[in-house]
Amino acid sequence: MKYNRIFHCFPGGKHKVLTMSYDDGKREDRALVKIFNAHGIRGTFNLNAGLIPSDADRIPLEEIAGLYKGHEVASHTLTHPTIGRCDLAHVARQILDDREMLEKATGRPVRGLAYPNGSFTPEIEEMLPALGIRYGRVVETTGTFALPNNPYEWKGTCHHNGNLLEKCEEFLSLKKTQYLYAMYVWGHSYEFSDAGNWDVMEKFCAAAGGKSDIWYATNIEIIDWQDTMRRLQFAADGSFVYNPSSSDAWLSVDGETVRVVGGSLVRL
Repeated sequence: MKYNRIFHCFPGGKHKVLTMSYDDGKREDRALVKIFNAHGIRGTFNLNAGLIPSDADRIPLEEIAGLYKGHEVASHTLTHPTIGRCDLAHVARQILDDREMLEKATGRPVRGLAYPNGSFTPEIEEMLPALGIRYGRVVETTGTFALPNNPYEWKGTCHHNGNLLEKCEEFLSLKKTQYLYAMYVWGHSYEFSDAGNWDVMEKFCAAAGGKSDIWYATNIEIIDWQDTMRRLQFAADGSFVYNPSSSDAWLSVDGETVRVVGGSLVRL
């Protein structure tokens, strides 16, 4: 009996993914999105819809859909409280009201969350699926290129002030296709103005963009990809696979890239 060497792949058969996550929706996001778009970088912008009307430094609600087109808009709670100190009913309202305002502005579901000030509790984490939230990003970083084991405690690779260019060089050098690698960068766009170091992000995106072995994804796309791959149903001997999801899945089978279209059964 022949057993195939079967590995999960990112879309297109790629083995690396890059994603970005930026908080607060300040006016500097305009310059950041422009840099991302110029190099094909994609990411997630976590917004506090309740603070927008009273803060001229934030991206207006009517501009959100156009500015962040091709990226993900996620929740950062309505007014950015330290939610680990709040009662659960208040936390739920903070998230649901933020979702409602952002969804009206974008016309798309809001399914992600960046914890304000990195604050959360086990009780908040347990509640998030019932609020329509599929992941929560914390502020701690790992310095590594691992996918999240727990999407509700998603730790990035680094903040953009954390040796970003050195981390980029390390990420680009990863060539072993039997592994999957994820680089996750987070921060606040206004920090570039405060520090006068926009050149760091420009150099990073120029170096990291346009690579054939990298999937450029939003946070929620990575979570959806994980869900699709976990639902795959393989024959005991590895001779076929059924994909019950509507999304396509990608595999490496004996070194060859195989696309498993949603709803299809494929012989391997």
